[in-house]
Amino acid sequence: MNQERVFNVLLGPHVSEKSAAATELANQYAFRVARDATKPEIKAAVELMFKVEVESVQTVNQKGKTKRFGGRIGRRDHARKAYVSLKPGQELNFSGEAS
Repeated sequence: MNQERVFNVLLGPHVSEKSAAATELANQYAFRVARDATKPEIKAAVELMFKVEVESVQTVNQKGKTKRFGGRIGRRDHARKAYVSLKPGQELNFSGEAS
């Protein structure tokens, strides 16, 4: 797998009440990922960037909402999210400090 591709797969963490609950209950972390990212690419990117062991990856394709901008109808971009489950005893640290 191309090293540059691995760094372009993860776009950022997805922060919401649902993702916070998943982190506490099931040791799952949510990320916004590239629309064409595959599960093996997402797994490799998380393991490389955060130095953790990934147990499984679940993905969700989210359709963009239709919105009005003034009198015109528009659409937000489509998005892809990945829920990454870590192996027991593993933990992600978003602060950038090594643990």
